Amino acid sequence: MVFDDDFEDGVELYRNSRERQAYDDQATLYAIILATEHLERAYARDAIDPQEYTTDNKLISQFRLAEKAALGGSTTEDFIKLYEMDVPRARERLLVMGVPEPIRSSAPGGTGVAVTVAETVQHFITTMDAVKLEQRAVDELQPLLSDLMDSLTRLPETPNDFEPNRKVQKWLQKLNAMRAVDEINEEDSRQLYHDLDSAYAEFTRYLKRT
Repeated sequence: MVFDDDFEDGVELYRNSRERQAYDDQATLYAIILATEHLERAYARDAIDPQEYTTDNKLISQFRLAEKAALGGSTTEDFIKLYEMDVPRARERLLVMGVPEPIRSSAPGGTGVAVTVAETVQHFITTMDAVKLEQRAVDELQPLLSDLMDSLTRLPETPNDFEPNRKVQKWLQKLNAMRAVDEINEEDSRQLYHDLDSAYAEFTRYLKRT
């Protein structure tokens, strides 16, 4: 059997290192979206425990970095449609919610809760400092808000309408609707700081009541 020389050499996907990096970045984004979909499906079926599900938080952080590197001027929605990805759960988690499903501890006291409280305080301070220093890019603010939301949802016995959760979630949803390279404007920056400040005040009141 005779093979064409081009066939033997394979299909050339890239012509230089820059194009190769672009393919690698897109492959990484594809893998993160697919992994998130499988993780969400497994959690919905109770096929994994809550500790394993916390991997989703790392995937969400990685997603923002991969999105910025892979897409340039296009959007993740365009990417999903282009490659015909059937990932409704990943789309909801990555593009709308921006944080994993809340997993709360049922115990009101103990070392674990103290650590969570300390982490939440640190995340509040770090995020507010970033806004105060005029960081406005989505890929700068979204990971900070995601970490803050994660620690807030791990606090025990908070009400379903806990105001800090509601305010942070609102901003996460806003940022998730933007591209990683986008920036919020000055008005939004001031509003974000105001919301974080009032959320932090409510959080400290919660601590005094518990």
